[in-house]
Amino acid sequence: MRRSLLALCLFTSLAHASEPLTIDVHRDANCGCCKAWISHLQDNGFTVNDHVEADMSAVKQRLGVPPRLASCHTGVIDGKFVEGHVPAADILKLRQRPDLIGAAVPGMPMGSPGMEYGDRVDAYQVIGLDSERKDQLLSDYPAN
Repeated sequence: MRRSLLALCLFTSLAHASEPLTIDVHRDANCGCCKAWISHLQDNGFTVNDHVEADMSAVKQRLGVPPRLASCHTGVIDGKFVEGHVPAADILKLRQRPDLIGAAVPGMPMGSPGMEYGDRVDAYQVIGLDSERKDQLLSDYPAN
């Protein structure tokens, strides 16, 4: 019985590990940090559909990203927006929260994924947005 349970757990884990997470990323053609964030996602098991856009403001508006949460690029996963330099782990948190319509790292904080610069890490937060357009703190990253 114990071996059966262990085998079932192992099979279930492998099945989940093989399911690729696909995210659409909308970005400006000239943004290097957007490409670095895409690399962060790929390094963490995401499949990225990269969309180069001429008008990112229109994309953000269409996806419901409030200007106060804006950053340089916008992802979409499971119909939810992912704005800015959101770590892969927080995208996974977002997927587990049916009450949220998106998550954002406003601005471009140093040390967030895609914004690495030496050892510098600025404090930043990952903000979830619920269906009533209210902020929900997903993660809080301290400065170093």
